[in-house]
Amino acid sequence: MIPNTIKIKNNALPDHPGVYFYFDKANRLLYVGKATSLKSRVGSYFSSKRLDPRIAEMVSHIVRIDYIETPSVLEALVLEANQIKAKKPKYNILQRDDKSYLYLCITNEDFPRPVFYRGHELEKFGVKPFEKDLSKEAKKKFLRVFGPYTSGVSLKRALELVRPMFPWSICLPPPQPSPSKGEGVGKAYPLHLRGGGLGRGVRACFDYQLKKCPGVCVGAISKKEYRHIIKQLIQFFDGKKSVVVREMTKEMNMASRELKFEEAAVLRKKIFALEHIRDVALLTKEDYTLPIEKLSGDTIDLDGRIEAYDNSNISGTSPVASMTVFLDGKPAKQLYRKFKIKTVVGANDVASMEEVIRRRLERLEKSERSEREGRGWERPQVMIIDGGEAQVHRVQEVLDELGFDIPIIGIAKGFDRKQDRFVFDRTNKDLARAAVRGKEIFQRVRDEAHRFAITFHRVRRAKAFIQK
Repeated sequence: MIPNTIKIKNNALPDHPGVYFYFDKANRLLYVGKATSLKSRVGSYFSSKRLDPRIAEMVSHIVRIDYIETPSVLEALVLEANQIKAKKPKYNILQRDDKSYLYLCITNEDFPRPVFYRGHELEKFGVKPFEKDLSKEAKKKFLRVFGPYTSGVSLKRALELVRPMFPWSICLPPPQPSPSKGEGVGKAYPLHLRGGGLGRGVRACFDYQLKKCPGVCVGAISKKEYRHIIKQLIQFFDGKKSVVVREMTKEMNMASRELKFEEAAVLRKKIFALEHIRDVALLTKEDYTLPIEKLSGDTIDLDGRIEAYDNSNISGTSPVASMTVFLDGKPAKQLYRKFKIKTVVGANDVASMEEVIRRRLERLEKSERSEREGRGWERPQVMIIDGGEAQVHRVQEVLDELGFDIPIIGIAKGFDRKQDRFVFDRTNKDLARAAVRGKEIFQRVRDEAHRFAITFHRVRRAKAFIQK
């Protein structure tokens, strides 16, 4: 029960979503948080008997509680991030500094797209995460940067939740004709990065078929039209949903007057979806636990990109390796990659693993240097290595040498060959927690890497046999 000495806005907390604010006796803002239910969330701070010392300290200073109700948890998530960035509450900063929070960034390119970065990654691009305005250097890279977000999982689910209303593309536009080479001959994008199927040599991406992509890959939308969608996405994450709905309503009415009934129907569906946002996808465990009980934070998002690597050879012949990727806990087979081992002679799993990781990190450097290069090779949350101490140690050396801070976990066969043994830096508490929470998914992505590598090795070995 909240003590009577604490002043509460309207003398009561509603059983609705929203954002709450804690103030001390000097009227300084202590903490900002989001809630599925303001009443139960705020009440949990005062009813729990097992408080972390820091949260107990914060609660002891609370003399006033304010709140803002929101129509949905999604809007509470957006408002919380904007308020933390604007007001920099003391205990939000203590909970996790600005370098480890997750941020939503809108890229500055012909066809902008949303991407995720941690605070320490943004600093490389000249972005000061808690500053409202972007520097001149940062504006070359991003249109906007939103955050910090206290729950990376909720942010990613929120973005997918609004994608049907604001569809964006992660694919490239079709190659442009080259006057000097003839029609249809332009920049040749890798097949997995461009669309295809609508028009000669061009296929629509899978997201286009699901109506999540407006058709950049097949030239179905102009830059101006696409920018309008991104503008509305930015407005939404600015907390201006009502502005977006009002604008869409005008567009719908105009389309109806011009007898564009199909366009008007699409807009009507989007307006309805925005006004009836379903929060079920955003309810995560983090919404039911006290935030400062997790001061060190779980920096590895198990719904994010998880990669696994495995080598395959027989007595050193036809050596290959594989990379498999899971997203949202499921195989993302379009992102799987095969490697022919080029620099290692004979059966040397450790050296082969080093070669593969070096080549993979080269792709990552290209991906982070230019959105037009290396797509599909984005930074993973964690790398799973099929192997024990020797492989993990060598991979860590490569990461350190090239300046990449990516968690790695090795999965080796146990001493009885029947039980997996996880190999990782056990002084890293975040990694230790992830190894426990993600054990099953890490084993699954490793098994996929093993299957994929063996299949590729058999194909390559068969080809080598036929050529003899």
